[in-house]
Amino acid sequence: MKITVEELEAYLYGLYRGRVDEQALFMKLVEELGEVAEVINKRTGRKCADGEDLRLQLAEELADVIHYAAAIAAVNGIDLNEVILDKDKRASAKYGRERSMESFITERRG
Repeated sequence: MKITVEELEAYLYGLYRGRVDEQALFMKLVEELGEVAEVINKRTGRKCADGEDLRLQLAEELADVIHYAAAIAAVNGIDLNEVILDKDKRASAKYGRERSMESFITERRG
């Protein structure tokens, strides 16, 4: 199953709105970023891994980062889909990229 940013935000809005404040969500985001850092340290040999599945751990921690970042956006009524496309369009122009994310998606979808 594939999900859209809009679906993720709608789900998280229902899950968190009025129950958890954005500061608590931010603290969870920071915690999850620390866990991503720990996995990367293990992958690069800076910490002992003891035969762990580091690819799976990294995937799960990145999913948590996306979860809490999207939750903060959702409870604040921010349309990440719109913001991501707009910000990328401006960055593409600023850095002289051949194509923006919007043109990439348009080409990919045919």
